[in-house]
Parts: sequence; C-alpha cells; structure tokens
Amino acid sequence: MKSKSIRMFEPRLNPLLLAVLAVLAPGTGWGCGCSCSVFDVRTGAMLPTSQGGVAFLEFNFVDQNQNWSGSSNGPAADNGDKRIKTEFFIAGSQYMFSRDWGILAEIPYVDRYFRTTKDASDVVSFSHAGLGDIRLKAIYTGFSSDLSSGLMFGLKLPTGCHDTPGFDRDTQIGTGSTDLLVGTFSRGTFPGGKQWNWFLTGQVDVPILISNDYRPGIELNGIAGIYYNGWSVGSVKIAPVGQIIASHNWNDQGTQANPRDTGYDRVLLTAGVEVDSGPVSIYADIALPVYQDVHGNQLMAQELFTLRVSYSF
Repeated sequence: MKSKSIRMFEPRLNPLLLAVLAVLAPGTGWGCGCSCSVFDVRTGAMLPTSQGGVAFLEFNFVDQNQNWSGSSNGPAADNGDKRIKTEFFIAGSQYMFSRDWGILAEIPYVDRYFRTTKDASDVVSFSHAGLGDIRLKAIYTGFSSDLSSGLMFGLKLPTGCHDTPGFDRDTQIGTGSTDLLVGTFSRGTFPGGKQWNWFLTGQVDVPILISNDYRPGIELNGIAGIYYNGWSVGSVKIAPVGQIIASHNWNDQGTQANPRDTGYDRVLLTAGVEVDSGPVSIYADIALPVYQDVHGNQLMAQELFTLRVSYSF
C-alpha cells in the first residue's frame, strides 16, 4: 500500500521576513504523496510589503505511523507500509526588486526513513537522504499600493532523487516531475484596529512533465488565518498565529503509480508563535489534523512540526 507524507505549511508574522512549506501540504520533494510538496502556500504575514529580501533556514518534522482508511483509523494490517519518518531542511531566499516584482528560491534537503512489508510477511526498513525538489517562483504584487494582494507562479524542478532502491515512487524524496505552481494571496486588518490581521492564500501544483510513466496527483491547498501583533517585551515582538489549512490531492496516475492508495482531503488546525528582534525572526508551530478522508489505506501523521529562523535585509 502506498502512503502519504505531509508537509506542514508555516506562518510568518513579520511581513518583511518572508519564508516558506503546502499543502503541504501540502506539498509538499517535501511531502504530498511522500514525494511532492503540499504546504507550499504563503500565509498572509509571510508576504512582502516593500522592497528588500530575506534569507531563511527551516526545519520540518513529520512522523507518519498511523494507518488511515476513508475518514477514520484503519487496521495496521491493511497497509503494507508501516512508518514514514521525514526531516525536511530548507534553505531559501526571497528578494523584492520593486513594489511589483520579486523572486523566491527554496532548496530542500530531505532525510527519510521508510518501513514497509516485503513479500507479504517480512518488515524491512530503508533510509535515504539528499537534495529534494527545488522551487523557483516569481511574485507579483502590483494590484494594490500596499502590496496586500498578489500572485505567485513558478516551477518545481525534478532535482530530488526518484529511483532509490526500496522506495516506491510515491515514497521517494523527489517526484521526478516538473510542476507548474500558481498561487494567489490577500491580507488585511479587522475593523477597529491594526493589531488583529487576517490572511487568505491558495496554490495549485500541476505536474506538466513526468518521468517513467509516473504522474503525481494535482495538489490544491488553501489557508485562512489570523494573527495578533500587539504584544512586545521591550524591542522584542511576540505574535501568536492560528490557521485553518485545507488540502485536496488527486490520485497519482501511471504504470508506476498506485491510484487506489493515493489522493486525499484534509483539514489541519495550527497554533504557532513568532518572535521578532530587529532583522532576526524565529517561528515555531504545531499542526493537528481535524479531518482526513483518504483513498484506500495511507499512513498519516498525528502532528506536524515547524521551526524557522530568518534574517531580513
């Protein structure tokens, strides 16, 4: 049985300190279908408000050890895969050349442990670490003078390994595909003050070039969230954030795919906090699934963790 890996999406509260993942996800490779990324969707406070740049390092941890079938837990015996534990290390940078245009690059390093059943009885384990699928994006924010809405578009490149022995195509750290990434965002403040802020973001990830007759499922991810920026201790700002993250992932296709056990709908709730001191920002959060409906049998995580350090310039 094939299993799903989940990449958690992360919020940022200082709008100049942009960093990134979609769903995942999603996303994501970094994690949808164990190889594509899901939560590569921007949260509102991660979006730029002026010219300038940010460099960041991020760590995500996902431990998929629970079999899921439909919208509830499934017997472990129904899934040949037993555990997928993944650590994502992401280095990235974004730079806004003007109030209208910017670019973003993300380079992931993925360390994955995979335990599965061989020959219907023996449980075997495999490990692999290496470069994941790089993402390159352009950002357009010319719709409004305050950069409060915009578009993001670019490509996910097939730089991650997708032929490691012992791993199925949907558990490889790379998809082997070139994907088109298209997203949109909007943000604002609630009436009565600027301390409470809201944001909406979404992205679709569509594989356009594939290898070895394996096509990862299309991913659609969205986030609605709020954060509060009225707390500080001296010059240090402390901001809590909450999000609802929704994802839909279509089945994988092709002779090397397993359509029966890929594809899902999921809703996550996240709670996080960001601490800003000058150009340095530290962010951490935890995401918990509140709804999951999967095709067939898939391994799901009970929680997802993110830690990020960034520097604006």
